[in-house]
Amino acid sequence: MTLAIQTDDIRAAAARLAGIAHRTPVVTSTSADALTGAKLFFKCENLQRMGAFKFRGAYNSLAQFSADQRRAGVVSFSSGNHAQAIALSARLLGVPATIVMPSDAPQMKIDATRGYGAEVKLFDRYTEDREAIGRKLADERGMTLIPPFDHPHVMAGQGTAALELLEDVGALDVMLVCVGGGGLISGCAVATKHSLPQCAVIGVEPEAGNDVQLSFRSGAIVHIDVPKTIADGAQTQQPGRFTFPVIQALVDDVLTVDDAQLVSTMRFFAERMKMVVEPTGCLAAAAALQRVLDLRGKRVGVIVSGGNIDITRYGALLSAA
Repeated sequence: MTLAIQTDDIRAAAARLAGIAHRTPVVTSTSADALTGAKLFFKCENLQRMGAFKFRGAYNSLAQFSADQRRAGVVSFSSGNHAQAIALSARLLGVPATIVMPSDAPQMKIDATRGYGAEVKLFDRYTEDREAIGRKLADERGMTLIPPFDHPHVMAGQGTAALELLEDVGALDVMLVCVGGGGLISGCAVATKHSLPQCAVIGVEPEAGNDVQLSFRSGAIVHIDVPKTIADGAQTQQPGRFTFPVIQALVDDVLTVDDAQLVSTMRFFAERMKMVVEPTGCLAAAAALQRVLDLRGKRVGVIVSGGNIDITRYGALLSAA
């Protein structure tokens, strides 16, 4: 079976993103290494433009639009980070953008999406189908639909995060990646396995929303109800038709962490590493720092996927822990 993306697609995405996306820093922590017995390398996509890795896939997608597509515009649906990524990319490329967002999305993400110039249409995530709304808008307006994860151009863009990490730190034994719908991990798995076939690529998703884990272990896409978790960027209901075959072929395992472990990891980032990381962005790191798996003696890459969280909400989560 031919996978939706290959290494050449990720390298082409990296060329499109050069000088546009930030080459985010890779940071280390003596405290994190002591806690885990491993050497951890944190790829800080919380410091990416608009605050998350999503900018990579969004810009890579819109940069490949034809002149007609650019004139007609882009439509997408997202709980927040992909929304902001599409909105910013559209502004940079002069493309009109409409984003379908859940009404209970963090207000700062809604405000930021509008601030980048996109039109926002709100919906009820528990009673309405965001993809159906997006497709209807695309049909009515002649716009191009770019979903948040299940698109080859999105997947290839996201994989540039792992490509950069490997270029910066060299060989790794394990690559830990946050998982929502699978766009990030599918891109990262292709980038990693091409140069390091023996490196274990492990996805981490919320315990309450383990659609990818269930799908991975059953060998077929499993659909779940909208999960209730503080990891709002990973409230997906199933992996994508493009992302899942890549996960099946190249990912070694999918683990879960609970909300309490995410908050503990947020606190670690704040206190020990002086970084603000949103709950979804803590997924991969939580598997290491909460010792969900034994990493002793290993060199481990950790994708920190985003840092967009309302500061009042952030303070409340940390103070309640």
